[in-house]
Amino acid sequence: MASLNVYSVLVVLFLTCGVVKATKENDQIIKENNCETKMGLPCVLEAFTSIFNTGSISKKCCSKLVVLGKVCHSTLVKRTLENSLFKDLNLTTIIAKSILTWSNCLALID
Repeated sequence: MASLNVYSVLVVLFLTCGVVKATKENDQIIKENNCETKMGLPCVLEAFTSIFNTGSISKKCCSKLVVLGKVCHSTLVKRTLENSLFKDLNLTTIIAKSILTWSNCLALID
């Protein structure tokens, strides 16, 4: 239960432009594509957990992730990695998990 609360806080940080230190380029992409309003919190939690921890993403949330779009998906992951809370994560592993999550969702909904 405590881990769910930690993930909820991390997702809020993930979604909050003012808290997350993001490059202007990433912020601009997110704003132009309306990335932060296309998925509900439960699906954001699933996607976040599948990329930044160990977890899976449901077919329902995969559909929402694909609607979110590859540009938004990639940019939100990049912006999250810019946050100092995630500085100790293995960048290669996170990017690989991000690509795997995206690819699995595409395959699942096709």
